[in-house]
Amino acid sequence: MSVPQQPFSLDRYHVSEEYGFILPAPLTELPPYYKPWMDIAQNIPKLIQSHSLRSHVHAMPLLDSRFLVSHKELRLAHLALSMMTMGYVWQEGESGAVKVLPRNLAIPYWDVSQRLGLPPILTHADGVLANWRKKNPEGPFDMENLELIATIPGGESARGFFMVTLLVELAAVPGLRAIPTIINEMHRGNKEGVTNALEDITQALGSMTEALKLMHAYVDPSVFYGIMRMYLSGWKDNPSMAEGLLYEGVREEPMEFSGGSAAQSSLLHCFDELLGVRHEGHSGAFLSRMREYMPPTHKQLIHDISRSISLRGYVQKEASVPLTEAYGRCVSQLLALRNYHINVVGRFITVPAARARQLCGQGQHAEERALAKAPTALENRGTGGSGIMSFLKTVRDRTQEAHMTAPILLPSLSCRADN
Repeated sequence: MSVPQQPFSLDRYHVSEEYGFILPAPLTELPPYYKPWMDIAQNIPKLIQSHSLRSHVHAMPLLDSRFLVSHKELRLAHLALSMMTMGYVWQEGESGAVKVLPRNLAIPYWDVSQRLGLPPILTHADGVLANWRKKNPEGPFDMENLELIATIPGGESARGFFMVTLLVELAAVPGLRAIPTIINEMHRGNKEGVTNALEDITQALGSMTEALKLMHAYVDPSVFYGIMRMYLSGWKDNPSMAEGLLYEGVREEPMEFSGGSAAQSSLLHCFDELLGVRHEGHSGAFLSRMREYMPPTHKQLIHDISRSISLRGYVQKEASVPLTEAYGRCVSQLLALRNYHINVVGRFITVPAARARQLCGQGQHAEERALAKAPTALENRGTGGSGIMSFLKTVRDRTQEAHMTAPILLPSLSCRADN
């Protein structure tokens, strides 16, 4: 089914031409009424270190979320309540996880989540997309000039993890802008316009890979694996929270929600749908479920791209050498990004997991102490609950298949002067 004949535009999906899926200029403070939330949310690591976050939450008044008016107020409230919830659940480690979220936190958190169309757990949309501010408002959007609004334990590595992921999102923006161009130019039958826009996506995918490389410079693998991962983990597909979490005053039965995951970023979902990369089985089901953790308009964008005119079919129909080659380069760059992501996960999860098993609770150096305390329930799983390496390799393999079956021109067409 084709999209309506009016031009395809990112505007209707609240996707910024400058920032993409990133929330432009997030608020850093809520109205004074919500000061009890912000006082806790902006001090999560300190309160966890002193084992006092839960007591602070218990003393917190039950506030009414109806005084939150704007979208940005709701996003900041969701970020604050999310950070508070992750800290509350995991304050005493894997073995000390609580099974009930108190009503003075659970009720407003549920209300804010319902208004935003997001689940009541820390998501990529919270920790990355709406969790930044510039130290110098007139300065550049880079690692030196960015800081978090709220964070989890992990010090500079936590900051590095969220900020590098934010820069990956920013690097993708030219590719996102190219998607409406491709859809609109296909409707117009302008294969040269489609070809040029595909090159923009290819360059953006390369820039995303380069941005992801910063993870090695700004995040310590032992801190990520031994400290941070627990606070990103949820209560679905997590053996240490097998029954889920009871949101007191919301439902009488516990609920299950996945922790934060790169699969909650809308970026690769959009590129997959555009390029015709199909994911099935367990990996496809997991990716589909992760769309429920995205802002509704971003999820709608992915859906509408999937319903638009088929780029793969268009490339086959046009039988243009430049267009076919541009399509192939684009899929190749997507494959390269996924291969690199597997390498990153190996360094930050697989290798530290093996080291943690060797330590068996012992360790004298800071790195060893962090790994020795690492939770075991998610040893072979991502924070979203997936079997991390098998999932990533399956997704990579589906991309490889799309690359191998990319439209191939007959030899007789290679001499056509249609560029």
